[in-house]
Amino acid sequence: MAHIGQLIRDELKQQGRTVTWLAKAINCDRTNIYNIFERESIDTNLLIRISKALNRNFFETLTQELNSDPKASK
Repeated sequence: MAHIGQLIRDELKQQGRTVTWLAKAINCDRTNIYNIFERESIDTNLLIRISKALNRNFFETLTQELNSDPKASK
């Protein structure tokens, strides 16, 4: 299963944006962003806010992984 925090960190870095920028974009403290980076799972409402801020559908990424995982259909 994808590590959602790592996916978010990678996307933020790829876009050349800062932790401070993301914290402001989703209206939270900068230290919370570092906490998010360590998470393997995340609340869907928070993931929606992050997806909108970064203009990337992380749900699509997770769905693709789910659909390609042969264990998921068992």
